[in-house]
Amino acid sequence: RVDSEILQRTYEENEAEFGSPGFESALSRFDALRSELRDASNVALRYPETPGEAEMAVSGRAEEVEEWRSILEPFVTKGDTWLSAPWMVAEFYVYRRLVEALGYWDPSNGATHMYDPFAKAKRAGLETSVASAENVMGKVTELPKTREGAGLAAAFALWGNKMDLSIWPADAANAGKDVFAEILQAASENLLHDDTEMIEDLADKMREKGGGNVDIIVDNAGFELVMDLALADHLVDAGVAKTVTFQLKSHPTFVSDALEKDLRETVQHYIDLDPDAFPNAHKAGLRWQGYLDDGKWLCNEHNFWAQGSAMWDMPSSLRSDLSSRCDLAFVKGDANYRRLLGDRDWSLTVPFQEVVGSYFPCPVCALRTLKAEIGCGMDADQVERAKGLDDEWMVNGRFGVVQVGTGVGGATSPN
Repeated sequence: RVDSEILQRTYEENEAEFGSPGFESALSRFDALRSELRDASNVALRYPETPGEAEMAVSGRAEEVEEWRSILEPFVTKGDTWLSAPWMVAEFYVYRRLVEALGYWDPSNGATHMYDPFAKAKRAGLETSVASAENVMGKVTELPKTREGAGLAAAFALWGNKMDLSIWPADAANAGKDVFAEILQAASENLLHDDTEMIEDLADKMREKGGGNVDIIVDNAGFELVMDLALADHLVDAGVAKTVTFQLKSHPTFVSDALEKDLRETVQHYIDLDPDAFPNAHKAGLRWQGYLDDGKWLCNEHNFWAQGSAMWDMPSSLRSDLSSRCDLAFVKGDANYRRLLGDRDWSLTVPFQEVVGSYFPCPVCALRTLKAEIGCGMDADQVERAKGLDDEWMVNGRFGVVQVGTGVGGATSPN
């Protein structure tokens, strides 16, 4: 699938660039990678190439190469192939090999340097996000600056335009909290576990101390990223967060995963919208740029977010930063959730606190719609209900979880 669908589509979307003189070597390496994947059961994994002198002089490059060597060492030593190595490792490594093939980090070639082969796909997702986001953006500014508001902002980040807004009050500013509680109840209908009250408790504590530090470990660009920005917007506006740090991929990964440039492009795109056609989205873009300018929103690209290791293998520098600084980290998306679980087959009902909260370096909230056949921390009765309603309940995104773990500074893996 990676070769026949993803890389083929990548070629088609970038055919003009790939056919230009500056991409001649990159295209040859790209084709060689595709050939490997077509014979995936026989081709052994190899370490990343050692970059040339110009690339190695770039800050952080030597460290990133060494990190991947460390991740791959047990599998390269065993002679694992693309198919026999752990799927999560191989899956992430495909994209690392892709950007290597394209010369993404090589400053000696201006054509390929920092070239994002998924930029066109992400741009299309950004442009189509606006129509769905316009209505939601209007609701975000109406959220009460209360615990219920924080819970609803998290629900928007999870469900996006799947939220039922038919009962949204016409005069939200003067609506009672029971109305918003009813909306939250409707949003929880397909949740297999719901720790929204724990989010609200943490929000109250941060607000009481004048605002906390919140991180959002981002997944996809496009509409999903817009919903992450909406969550961050509310948290700052409501006094829950004094800063929100967006944790982003350090290179193009999984086609749609967000980099810092994608976040900033999203903000600018919303600013540039016609204020008559999309007034709520346009105003949102202006607010978001203000948060970036004022340092209330920060962006942090880190290699770890683009690597296929379990999150309990988080590097000590990142672990220490989250432990000392972050009051709550939201983890978005299915790939990130799989990493929280080490891509292991846990019992579906073993508590999230035991699996994730016992090692994560700060309080953590997973906002996940189910798209892979692993999980934990689900309510047994809700699991049975989901099974009865939908044979594809674990993979089609119909059901979700809101799960909170307390985190602990010193632990390095679950028991």
